[in-house]
Amino acid sequence: MNSVPFDQLDGQIWFNGEFVPWKDAKIHVLTHGLHYASAVFEGEKAYGGRIFELRAHTERLIASGRALGFQIPYSADEIDEACNELLKRQGFTDAYVRPVAWRGSEMMGVSAQHNRINLAIAIWEWPSYYGSIEQRMKGIRLDMAEYRRPDPKTAPSRAKAAGLYMICTISKHAAEAKGYSDAMMLDWRGRVAEATSANIFFAKDGVIHTPEADCFLNGITRQTVIRLARERGIEVQERAILPEELDSFTECWLTGTAAEVTPVSEIGPHRFTPGEMCRKMMEAYTAEVTPKLATAEAAE
Repeated sequence: MNSVPFDQLDGQIWFNGEFVPWKDAKIHVLTHGLHYASAVFEGEKAYGGRIFELRAHTERLIASGRALGFQIPYSADEIDEACNELLKRQGFTDAYVRPVAWRGSEMMGVSAQHNRINLAIAIWEWPSYYGSIEQRMKGIRLDMAEYRRPDPKTAPSRAKAAGLYMICTISKHAAEAKGYSDAMMLDWRGRVAEATSANIFFAKDGVIHTPEADCFLNGITRQTVIRLARERGIEVQERAILPEELDSFTECWLTGTAAEVTPVSEIGPHRFTPGEMCRKMMEAYTAEVTPKLATAEAAE
């Protein structure tokens, strides 16, 4: 847990086109996004002064807003520029980047057609979610979540929308209360879906298996890991995975901006042994996010 409350950190926040002191970046209690979850956000990470897959994250942010019926009033170029400039102003090289867009307080009620669309970006230092590579190779423990990812016909599942994370917070809190690090969620059909804020992968017999992202976020880290595996000649199957299959897999890991690539040692009664495939994908991802310029200079 952060020792300083997040609203009391030092630095600046980009807020609707201006850089403002961190503690002054405030909104009204009757903000529509707070009451009705009309908000979308991104989670990005900077390595060596470069925000990994910044444009992909920015485009998803804009698309998420459209899925909720609003247009973010800044272009992708403007958002990228703001993120990069804020990173410099904060003086960080390795940090977490959080853009968030929401409907304001002009109207209060389910309908808010004329509310201003706000955009803010905050950047802070945030170490690895689950520790160093060696610490992560021990594997984390997951509970089985009570709630399931909903049918895409009931919610905009391809958007990184605030409302979709309500059941994630509930599930993660419940898991932590029982001594677990996180929880694995099934989808509305009873198939394996994801963890509360990370995608999930399994491996056996040299083949990687991961649930098809048809009702949950197709994470940018997920896409990166799939690409890295296939570039190394590893077969990746994106398919429906049933809970009764879990005991057949030998390895398991999570992927996400914060989680990066984190091995899993157990999911409820199911056990896994983090091994060669976990380490291979962790090392491949670490090499991928390391700024290429720094790597080239080190080789000279």
